[in-house]
Amino acid sequence: MERLRYNDPVNDHPQHLDVDKTRGLTVQWSDGKTSFFPIEYLRKMSPSAEARMLREEMAKNPLMVLPASMGNQKGPLTAVSAELVGNYAIRFEFSDGHSTGIYSWEYLREIEPDAAKAAQKTRGQ
Repeated sequence: MERLRYNDPVNDHPQHLDVDKTRGLTVQWSDGKTSFFPIEYLRKMSPSAEARMLREEMAKNPLMVLPASMGNQKGPLTAVSAELVGNYAIRFEFSDGHSTGIYSWEYLREIEPDAAKAAQKTRGQ
């Protein structure tokens, strides 16, 4: 299984990244915390303009029909590739063809699955 590994001693960056193309991204942060982002979650939360607009539309209308391109995936969703973008982000190409989202370290902290669950509980959802 191919994996992308990244080590960086600079503060405010991940200390270590581990991409398992079938499972997800594990990030060890400089503050000692470890976060796991499943592949499906990363795809759903893509920071690309197209994905952001789709999330906004779905929030307004939960019964919205998804675009045909969202249903063309054959087999499980995987990361075909992952590459570092400078020293501030990572970009994935997914098996459904999506590859335009650049996940900055700051954005990954914002969408961290455990933090998102905690925020929902705080809001009473």
